[in-house]
Amino acid sequence: MNAITNHMPTAELQALDAAHHMHPFTTGDEIAAKGARVITGANGVMLRDSDGNQILDAMAGLWCVNIGYGRDELAEVAARQMRELPYYNTFFMTTHVPVIALSQRLAELTPDGMNHVFYAGSGSEANDTNIRMVRTYWDMKGKPSKKVIISRHNAYHGSSVGSGSLGGMSPMHAQGGLPIPDVHHIGQPNWWTEGGEMSREDFGLMRAQELEQAINDMGEDRVAAFIAEPIQGAGGVIIPPSTYWPEIQRICDKYEILLIADEVICGFGRTGNWFGSQTVGIRPDVMTIAKGLSSGYQPIGGSVVSDEIASVINSGEFNHGYTYSGHPVASAVALENLRILDEEKIVERVRDQTGPYLKKKWEALTEHPLVGEANIVGMMGSIVLTPHKESRASFKSAGAAGFTCRERCFENNLVMRHVGDRMIISPPLVISEPEIDTLIERAVQSLDECHASLKSEGLMESA
Repeated sequence: MNAITNHMPTAELQALDAAHHMHPFTTGDEIAAKGARVITGANGVMLRDSDGNQILDAMAGLWCVNIGYGRDELAEVAARQMRELPYYNTFFMTTHVPVIALSQRLAELTPDGMNHVFYAGSGSEANDTNIRMVRTYWDMKGKPSKKVIISRHNAYHGSSVGSGSLGGMSPMHAQGGLPIPDVHHIGQPNWWTEGGEMSREDFGLMRAQELEQAINDMGEDRVAAFIAEPIQGAGGVIIPPSTYWPEIQRICDKYEILLIADEVICGFGRTGNWFGSQTVGIRPDVMTIAKGLSSGYQPIGGSVVSDEIASVINSGEFNHGYTYSGHPVASAVALENLRILDEEKIVERVRDQTGPYLKKKWEALTEHPLVGEANIVGMMGSIVLTPHKESRASFKSAGAAGFTCRERCFENNLVMRHVGDRMIISPPLVISEPEIDTLIERAVQSLDECHASLKSEGLMESA
C-alpha cells in the first residue's frame, strides 16, 4: 500500500507537507518555515497531533463536525455503501436509493414549503448553483432582467469564483477578478465596529434598509435575490440586532426579491434549532446547506428550494450539475448523521442545556480586561478584543491581538479562531458541560497570556 504512517517524526511529516501540499487561505512560505500542525486522530471534541497533544477543537473542524469525531456508525454506513454502490451519477434520468432517502428526510426537517434539494459537493458549489438557479427562475418567469444578487460586506459564501463574488471579503475580491458582474454588496449588521452612537436597534434597522435603498437605486426589475447568513460565521460571528431580520423579510416580500439563507454554518443545530432561519424568524426561498449535513464526514452540500422555485425550474432543463451531485456514499453518511442528531436529541440539548450553559460562561468573559463584548447563539460565539472597552476602540495595530490570542490558544491546546481582533468558537454540538469548562479555562489562560504579551510589546494602543 502506497501510504505514509503516523509513526514518522513530526519534522519529516512537516517537510513532506511543505514540499508538496498547497494549503487554503495560507501563506505557503510561512507555513513551510514554521511547520504545519499534523493532526493524526480525533475523538469526541478532542484532536490528537503527531506529538501526542490532546487539543480541544472549539471550531468543530471548520464549523462542521456537529456530532463530534469518531462516530463508528458513519464509518460503517460509508463502508457498506461503498461495497453496494460506491458511485453513480444523478444525471440522465437516473437516481439511487441514498439520495432519494436523504432528500425525503431533508424535506421533513426543513421549513414548510421547502421540499426540493439540488445537490453539490460543498457550500461553495451550492452557492454557485444558487446564482444560476435564481437567475434561471426569473428568466423562465418572463423577467430576464432580474439578475442582480445583493449580498453584504464581510459575508462569506464560499471561495469559488461565483460564491466568492457573493461573499463580501475584500482580500478574496483582490485576487482573480472578483466579483463577477451583477453582484452588489451592502453594509453588514456589525454594531460593535460600525454602529457609532446609534442604538443597536436603530443600527439594525438602518442596515436592513440599505437593502431597500439598493433595490430602489437599481430598480426592482433588476434584482433577483438577497443572500445572507442568518448569523455571519467566518466574518466573526456577527449576531444582528433584533430589528434587522424582520425588516429584511419585509423588504424581500414587498419587492418580490428571493431570500437566500446561507445555512452552511448555521444549519443542523448550530444555533439551537435545526436551521438558523428558524432562530432568526425568516422565511427563505432558498437555503444553502453543507458542513453539518454530514458533520464533515463526507463532502456534500446542496440548495434546498421552495416548491414555487422547483415548479418553475423543473418545467424545463436546468443545464447545471456536478459529477458528485448526490453522491451515494455522501448521501448515506449524511442520512446517518441526521439520524444521530435526531435520535440523540442533540439539537434539543444545545437549545435547552449545553447552549445556555456555554452562553453564561462565554458572556462572563467580558469581565476580562481585553474583552469588550461577547456574543453567542447556540454553539457559535465571538468575543471582541479591544484596548478600550468604553469607547469600543479598535487596536492601532489591527489584527495583532487576535493573532497573538490564537497562537496562545494553540499553545494551550485549544483551537479558537481569530477574525481580525475577534475570537470565535463553534464547538461540536456534543460538547459536554465539563468540556465547556475546559474550553473556558483554556480561553481565559490564553487571554491572560495575550494581554500580557500585548502590554509588554506596547500594542495596547487604540486606533
